[in-house]
Amino acid sequence: MKRQLLHLAAAAAISALIVVLGVIPTQAAFPEKPITIVVYVAPGGGIDVDSRKLADIGHKMTGKTFVVKNVTGAGGVVAMKHILEQPADGYTLFATTKSVIYTLATSKSDIKLTDFEWTAMTQSDPEAIITNRDLPVHTWAQIMADAKDKCAKGERQIWVGPAAGGYDHIMSMKTWKAAGIEKCAKYVPFKGGPDAMIELLGGRGTVYVGNPRDIVGQPQFMIAALSRNSRMKAYPDTPVFKELNIKGLDDETMWRGFAIKKGIPEEARKFYAEFFDKLMKNPDWIAHSDDMQVDPVYYGPDKFGKIVENDKAEAIEWAKAAGILK
Repeated sequence: MKRQLLHLAAAAAISALIVVLGVIPTQAAFPEKPITIVVYVAPGGGIDVDSRKLADIGHKMTGKTFVVKNVTGAGGVVAMKHILEQPADGYTLFATTKSVIYTLATSKSDIKLTDFEWTAMTQSDPEAIITNRDLPVHTWAQIMADAKDKCAKGERQIWVGPAAGGYDHIMSMKTWKAAGIEKCAKYVPFKGGPDAMIELLGGRGTVYVGNPRDIVGQPQFMIAALSRNSRMKAYPDTPVFKELNIKGLDDETMWRGFAIKKGIPEEARKFYAEFFDKLMKNPDWIAHSDDMQVDPVYYGPDKFGKIVENDKAEAIEWAKAAGILK
């Protein structure tokens, strides 16, 4: 009985102290430590630039720390494996693109899309046929004429881009088929977009498959054709595919977004839902998207997850048709 009385007295004393000091015990809110954003491309790549901007804006929005970590290799597979080795605590975000889904679908990796929660799709970027304006072949008409000429000689026109089996590779095959030059062109993959663009600058390729943001501030490049329903404000003289009588390529876009290892705590999931909703309304993020010539969007886990599943199915279909997959 005396022991119980002592416990009650101690509890009462602690309660009184809390009232006097105004101290209210609370559970620490997520995040309590820095959030790491894992980027699958080298520094300077599109999603890397976006991630560093997001880290800066995120700190200003929340007061929390965001750190960017580049984990390159195998078109995103190495980065995904790295993330899956981390605890599902919500502190490791994966900065990803549509191309990663295509690479994963066409590789022999044992990684499953269901290993991840598809947290937020944040950007939509039209696919573009990019050329070196200083080369003799740089307009769409010239590309077509050159491809057919090479076919007649038993040669192939060289198209360059990142990641074999990635979205830009598939986009190349879609374009060849729609234009009727499947047997006249060859895709040569490089470690990343910047490496492929260097090849184009050196005249060792004719076409680079990418996005308008890839050539921001680089006047030596031009867009010969754009996958969009209408011309872009930033490129009023650039034709879209339907204006070139190429059908079925009006809505090919490279999305960018963020995923996370499945099984994170609910408080982390709530944090990210609120964070990305606010990010899409943030004037600095909107200005960044305008500067990069992309459309800012926000699709949460449900819609984003369905988009990812559809992209995987399409990737498998095209890879089988091209002989990449059996």
